[in-house]
Amino acid sequence: MEDDEIDLSLLDDGELVEQMHDDLYDGLADEIKEGVNILLERGWEPYKVLTEALVEGMRVVGIDFRDGILFVPEVLLAANAMKGGMAILKPLLAETGAPKAGKMVIGTVKGDIHDIGKNLVIMMMEGAGFEVIDLGINNPVEKYLAALEEHKPDIIGMSALLTTTMPYMKVVIDTMKEKGIRDDYIVMVGGAPLNEEFADSVGADAYGRDAAMTVEIAQRMVAERRAAA
Repeated sequence: MEDDEIDLSLLDDGELVEQMHDDLYDGLADEIKEGVNILLERGWEPYKVLTEALVEGMRVVGIDFRDGILFVPEVLLAANAMKGGMAILKPLLAETGAPKAGKMVIGTVKGDIHDIGKNLVIMMMEGAGFEVIDLGINNPVEKYLAALEEHKPDIIGMSALLTTTMPYMKVVIDTMKEKGIRDDYIVMVGGAPLNEEFADSVGADAYGRDAAMTVEIAQRMVAERRAAA
């Protein structure tokens, strides 16, 4: 393959960013790390590297995933490559106080131990510049509430793969209502057996059909909320 011959350091900024989009799409983690370091050495702001090289590349991955051109294994590879770049940028972004797309707390609900879909959402959300706190699997309502208190996110996300655990989402939302904090957060739900109707019935704000859709909805709802504030 000729691609192996490409010396990233010889590309100008524009070409390098294009190449990084391709490398992200192909899930090439080492090349992404190298590209991030080259752009930083050239004086790029960490936030600019994040948005133009990584987030833009993942946006294309998200669209092709949504349209059935890419599948879960390829998206996981791309997200893994993104993670490599993010590991370099995260401490730098924290130092510069770069703007974030938003913050999300997410976890699989009590009684459910499935997390592939959730992990995909996390990777895609991070790929879109969100800060994501992963609560893992089998989360009781107390764990969600503690995370909301600690992290003050824009969004709380709940995932379920079993029809038997889906109703627990309503338990969490109803508890938030009782505590008078329901309207402080955007509540998103997702998982294979769910649909729009179910999301409405439990009082969620939105249903994420898949990871790409979840990101699109999250971006829109956070933007609307910020505009209203």
